[in-house]
Amino acid sequence: MTDSSPDALWNRRFAWLLAGVLVFRLGFMLFFTSQADLAGDEAYYWDWGRRLDWGYFSKPPMIGWLMGLIGRLTGDAEWGIRLAPLLFGTATLATLFALSRRLFGSATAFLAALLILFTPGNIGLNLFFTIDAPLLFFWSLALLLFWLAMEKPTCLWRWAALTLTIGLGTLSKQMMLVFPLLMVVFAIVSRQDRALLRNPRLWLTVIIGTGFITPVLWWNTQHDWITLEHTKHHFQGDKLDFVDWLGRTLQYPALQTLVYSPLTFAGLMTVLFLSVKSCRLLDRRSHYLLLCSVPALLAILGLSLRQEINPNWPAVFYVPAFILLAAWLTGKLPFTARPFWKTWPLRVGIAFFVLAHLAVGAVLLTDLKGNKKLKKLHEMCGWTETGRQAGAFLDRVPRPQNTFVLTSNLRTDAAQLAFTMPQHPRVYRWERSGQVLSQYEVWPGPEERLGDDALIFQNGREKPGNVFPAISTCFEKIEFLGQVNVTLGKGDPRIFDVFLGHRLHKWVKPGKAPATPTAPAP
Repeated sequence: MTDSSPDALWNRRFAWLLAGVLVFRLGFMLFFTSQADLAGDEAYYWDWGRRLDWGYFSKPPMIGWLMGLIGRLTGDAEWGIRLAPLLFGTATLATLFALSRRLFGSATAFLAALLILFTPGNIGLNLFFTIDAPLLFFWSLALLLFWLAMEKPTCLWRWAALTLTIGLGTLSKQMMLVFPLLMVVFAIVSRQDRALLRNPRLWLTVIIGTGFITPVLWWNTQHDWITLEHTKHHFQGDKLDFVDWLGRTLQYPALQTLVYSPLTFAGLMTVLFLSVKSCRLLDRRSHYLLLCSVPALLAILGLSLRQEINPNWPAVFYVPAFILLAAWLTGKLPFTARPFWKTWPLRVGIAFFVLAHLAVGAVLLTDLKGNKKLKKLHEMCGWTETGRQAGAFLDRVPRPQNTFVLTSNLRTDAAQLAFTMPQHPRVYRWERSGQVLSQYEVWPGPEERLGDDALIFQNGREKPGNVFPAISTCFEKIEFLGQVNVTLGKGDPRIFDVFLGHRLHKWVKPGKAPATPTAPAP
């Protein structure tokens, strides 16, 4: 007999919602994949996946490991890379429904899922495979598991699952290291949970979970702490005049409004403000969500006063805020939402959801996708054809077994060539500054290919027909072979000058002395 209770009804509705969303997004993903190539960062992470390690230039290893797994399972198919964020996003939505249902019931959980689902940011999260997809899943799962562990603090398996989740999240992005801190702080401030401070399971979870960062730290000790050096650049403020400072500062809330849709974002800010104002009236459930959102959001807001903030940085701290918003709209908080807030945020969110998909479809099916004013989509266009033309040059080199691919372009260009050339070659990159600015400078460079030839790709607009002198002096001679020229709709074409460098005799690795066959000691 079918359970006809209200909770069972909302559970079935969510199951149908999740299934419908999965089918729709699968279809949209296949359409998107047929019309646009990988984003530059996706190709870059894919290249990481071909050389598995305990760390990479800017991130812990999880995204590289996942890319490597996907490449091996799908034969480096683009649809496989696109499928991964869809599966992570679906699992995240199911996890958040489970957490919201545990806290406030199935009706509130269903509304929380809808509010999250109908945000522009959620569309991107399910379409592009970056570090945010696994991070948000592990963060959401940690929120659920910590609550379950607090409900039954003697259950070893709940703590073990939480430990593993924190560890895997830590291997996904450094932001996960904040979660164990939030656990300890909540145990301190919550009278009902203060006994956790005497529970060894809590401390073992914190120590072992954060301990997953150990191999990443070890890897960094072998590479001059390059990830730390890179991360430091995110927290360096620029000196700006008042007008530029004001514009940059206002950019942060403006982007958050676009990511979460205007009224939903306004609702999030409203419920957080009212919750802080009425903090003493809230129960333990709301205190938990409040602690896991407000302090970090305020810290990032303060940081926005001195530097530019990437729109994805605060994403994990909005997760509990969405549950609070749904609880407010369903009357589960001690202050009442007006009728306006109960209807319009979701209506506007649905409108944004529909318009965003229609807009992407319209752009991809017209020449607008090649318009350089649409920078992100413009950068994703034409790479399949670029790789085909580049691969044809590699097929014609005189010494194919002794020829490597070299580019002087951006790291994303190097990654796109590696992914889209039919041969999937190992691509080396020359960094003109002589600094380590990407994973390509961390890996061994062409110094390991002394005596070999190089197929060199260089931006055709920088030095047309001439390779950079710093590159040409490393070879016995340089031969101009032609161009890769790909039309990008109404935008400027992508042009690479192609050269063949004969017999590499030296190479200067960033931060190192020149590598030569004899390399005598000075």
